[in-house]
Amino acid sequence: MNPKRPLQNVQAPSKRATINVKNLRLRTFIGFNPEEMEKKQDVVINIEINYRIGDSVLEDVVEQALNYKTVTKKVISHVENGRFLLLEKLVADVLEICSEHPDVITSRVTIDKPHALRFADSVSLTLEYQRDEMKPMRHLEKVS
Repeated sequence: MNPKRPLQNVQAPSKRATINVKNLRLRTFIGFNPEEMEKKQDVVINIEINYRIGDSVLEDVVEQALNYKTVTKKVISHVENGRFLLLEKLVADVLEICSEHPDVITSRVTIDKPHALRFADSVSLTLEYQRDEMKPMRHLEKVS
């Protein structure tokens, strides 16, 4: 096996990668109750992005890679500078950011709102996206 091309014998459909961002802790305005609209609350974001990787990425060409730092910075800016009435809207916005790159095949975002309920650690919502040339991004499906 060539050390510069460790996956050279992998067939094209298998050349996929998954980026996971785990427990990204941010603060934002989330909720529609008066106290929620006055004070930022913690949210915990988990992201999974499945994408196609080309030969240039396998050859270490940085410019051809999906840059998880760029995606994460955009998520941080959007969440921390935004105001959201519904958790669904926040999750959908983050999912859209995570699905923008043309090589993204599927993505999944779960956002936890800690201490949202009295006897629960958190409330979370998960949305998934699957690239389909026939459906625009606005047709997201709630999975949990």
